[in-house]
Amino acid sequence: MKISTKGRYALRMLVDLAEHDDGETFIPLKDIAERQGISKKYLEQIIPIFNRSDILLTTRGFQGGYRLARNADKYTVGEILRLTEGSLAPVACLDSDENTCDRAEYCETLYVWEGLKKAIENYLDSITIQDIVDRAKQSYSDNYVI
Repeated sequence: MKISTKGRYALRMLVDLAEHDDGETFIPLKDIAERQGISKKYLEQIIPIFNRSDILLTTRGFQGGYRLARNADKYTVGEILRLTEGSLAPVACLDSDENTCDRAEYCETLYVWEGLKKAIENYLDSITIQDIVDRAKQSYSDNYVI
């Protein structure tokens, strides 16, 4: 499994929103794009995915922008990547809840892929956006320069 640019940028966007969240201000997309070094056009392609999923609050106009709809500790990396990637399955036969592969009944390696999928999902579902923000703050505070 390889995470696409869309998935990586979506995660960076949400982390940026969490880092700059004051609970009131909506953050313009251009500000996120500048801080993250991502084109605004690319972020505009990610926004509809989040709008359909109630991930973001949006306002238009002069003070327009985006905010997280929930606290950062309520979003998992797994949730975000499922939205952007569609599936976290390492093989196609595990993309949906029901395995429709003709070989599933006697596949000798199916348990390997099921175990890998479970490990990936458990790991990514255990990390929140807030965890990423907290870890970044910690690494910045540990960086002493004289």
